[in-house]
Amino acid sequence: MDEVFKALADPSRRQLLDVLNERNGQTLRELCAGLDIARQSVSKHLAVLEAAGLVTTTWRGREKLHHLDAAPINGIAERWMTRYDRRRAGALADLKRALESEPMNEFAYTTYISTTPEKLWQALTDPAFTRQYWGVSFETDWKKGSPMIWAEGGAKTTDPEQVVLESDPHRRLSYTWHTFTQEWAKGAGIDDETLAKLRGESRSKVTFTLEPHGEKVKLTVLHDGFEDDSTTLSMCSQGWPALLSSLKTLLETGAPLP
Repeated sequence: MDEVFKALADPSRRQLLDVLNERNGQTLRELCAGLDIARQSVSKHLAVLEAAGLVTTTWRGREKLHHLDAAPINGIAERWMTRYDRRRAGALADLKRALESEPMNEFAYTTYISTTPEKLWQALTDPAFTRQYWGVSFETDWKKGSPMIWAEGGAKTTDPEQVVLESDPHRRLSYTWHTFTQEWAKGAGIDDETLAKLRGESRSKVTFTLEPHGEKVKLTVLHDGFEDDSTTLSMCSQGWPALLSSLKTLLETGAPLP
């Protein structure tokens, strides 16, 4: 939490977050073009924001993309607004509203796990692992273009558009999100109105990037392709942090979160 407060104390860093909130997934060059700040300074500010968990990075070819991760902001706002009255927490609430004022079309999250890229890859792809922390298993050969069958709650979801998009073992994995079927909704406790909203939205995709980081592995999850005010995004952005925490706990302790 101290790192987050220190990162937010600088007006230039807050400006960078505002720019990313307006349009997520920008390169260093794009960020510099919209700011009256030297490239070297922007790079240093981004490093501080990334260390604080406020910015997550992914790669598109040779381009490094920067994404806003508002989770630490939301966590601070929720904690302090519950412990103190709204007047004292006004500044935090204003910042939270500012970061959420524009619709977000993607979810980015980074975590560091004490494991190896090989074991993390296995945890992302092997049904014996995914069922433990996710309750889902995938039937696929994990080759680019291959179909995927999602098995969850006794039901299997199939669709021609459920496919593997990228598969670079131990480094990068991407696939389209599952189809929202009546069977899935029944097992997940989703009502008909919500299901109709989900089925009316375009299909999103998720990308996992694995990078060695000393004795840990840096795992970045980017879930994008959402429409404005997406119901799917709202549900996924609440579920991913808990899911990834359970994955981390499983790999580091041998058991997922309860």
